[in-house]
Amino acid sequence: MPEHFVIIGAGQSGAQAVATLRAEGFEGDITLVGDEPYAPYQRPPLSKAYLMGTMERDRLFLKPDAFYKDARCKLILSLAATAIDRGTKRVTLADGQTLAYDKLLLATGSRVRKIRCPGADLPGIHYLRGIADVDALRAVFEQGKKLAIVGGGYIGLEVAAVAAKRGIDVTVFEAMDRLMARAVSVPISDFYEKVHRAAGVKLVLNTGVEAFEGSGRLQAVRAGGKSHPADVALVGIGIVPNVELAKESGLGCDDGIVVNDRSDVTGDPSIFAAGDCTRHIGREGTALRLECVQNAIDQAKHAAVAMLGKPSVYKEVPWFWSDQYDLKLQIAGLARPTDRLVIRGNPEARKFAVFHLREGAIAAVEAINAAPEYLVGRKLIGEGTKIAPERLADVSIPMKTIA
Repeated sequence: MPEHFVIIGAGQSGAQAVATLRAEGFEGDITLVGDEPYAPYQRPPLSKAYLMGTMERDRLFLKPDAFYKDARCKLILSLAATAIDRGTKRVTLADGQTLAYDKLLLATGSRVRKIRCPGADLPGIHYLRGIADVDALRAVFEQGKKLAIVGGGYIGLEVAAVAAKRGIDVTVFEAMDRLMARAVSVPISDFYEKVHRAAGVKLVLNTGVEAFEGSGRLQAVRAGGKSHPADVALVGIGIVPNVELAKESGLGCDDGIVVNDRSDVTGDPSIFAAGDCTRHIGREGTALRLECVQNAIDQAKHAAVAMLGKPSVYKEVPWFWSDQYDLKLQIAGLARPTDRLVIRGNPEARKFAVFHLREGAIAAVEAINAAPEYLVGRKLIGEGTKIAPERLADVSIPMKTIA
């Protein structure tokens, strides 16, 4: 009997795992299970090009329909997996059917973190995670509307940029004292604060949302003790890993499904995990959970080969990006508050990079419209190369010769 590999989660990791399994010569059966009505698609464009209307839905999909047929992968969509019986090695789906597996990959991803405050269930309050969310938001994304965005992170600011371009009155409420505080350094936060304010976006920092107000639907947001008129609200306060299925089957979970540095789920040699849902061992030997396309892709590759009995240590350099207005922010590596910062270029020119040095080596780079700094920086992070700060800051030295 051919082996049967089941993948739960029809996202970036799930699609990549199918491709890697076939590329590595797996000849058995593959079933990919997803709870949305769509084949795997890209999420990053949702808050940017797709919301703006410059990307058609068909371009969101990671693979053409023919890919799954050619890969002999059975797609089961619009059905959630509800239970795993590790003893009999079977997965139960929401309609009651069961799937027997020889190896199981959990690529269950994540979901939006819901806000808890009075009025949070009023019509007019939106979240952004999937195609349906953006379609609902686009329907009310009209010039002249007042849009309140709760959360000054990537999603909130990307939507703010699109809304500002569309002539929508935008106010961003951020509980911390600067934008993207959990993701970027102070110089990057300060730069984006200036950019958004110049575009007409109102920023209310150090202010949490206390309530949503309205009779029958959203009419205002209460924050900082004041009532701010709003026709529409977008809540972007982070995501939560989907670990319930793993946890209920007795697998280890701690802010993510716990895996080792080979993407094996601790305690069960037949189960693996990849993507947003995992807590894995990072490059520096510490446990962490990453929410990015790079991790979803690379970890799925490692998990797929591990499923085939060819495990390798996962030590990829994480990378992230965000598109706001005409600015492309690209980040590689993971920063720490104690890093030494070196700025290369001029923020006023809207083209510069912030390098994070740790014990003389580049640990992370944040580049705005500075692809060479990002690409070379990412390579040097992987190599652990030490660079003199003054050399790194000298723009007369080309990045390709910086090392």
